[in-house]
Amino acid sequence: MVKVQEIPLNQIKRPLPRTNDPKKVEALMESIAEIGQQEPIDVLEVDGQYYGFSGCHRYEACQRLGKETVLARVRKAPRSVLKMHLA
Repeated sequence: MVKVQEIPLNQIKRPLPRTNDPKKVEALMESIAEIGQQEPIDVLEVDGQYYGFSGCHRYEACQRLGKETVLARVRKAPRSVLKMHLA
């Protein structure tokens, strides 16, 4: 089951390093500041821990704006699914 909720940014682990496009992050920052976050990021919840693998630009934009939370689609998953994402 997937639910959309606000998740504290500092509780989301991002195990795969990504390089973001600075212009895209800036554009998202402007948009989020003006109209709010429109599209949630996707996170896995495994054993009560949140792992983010997509929405990197939105995540960084919210971080740089000083937001404490980010809108996220949360999908509970077993550790085996997490391992597949890390492979």
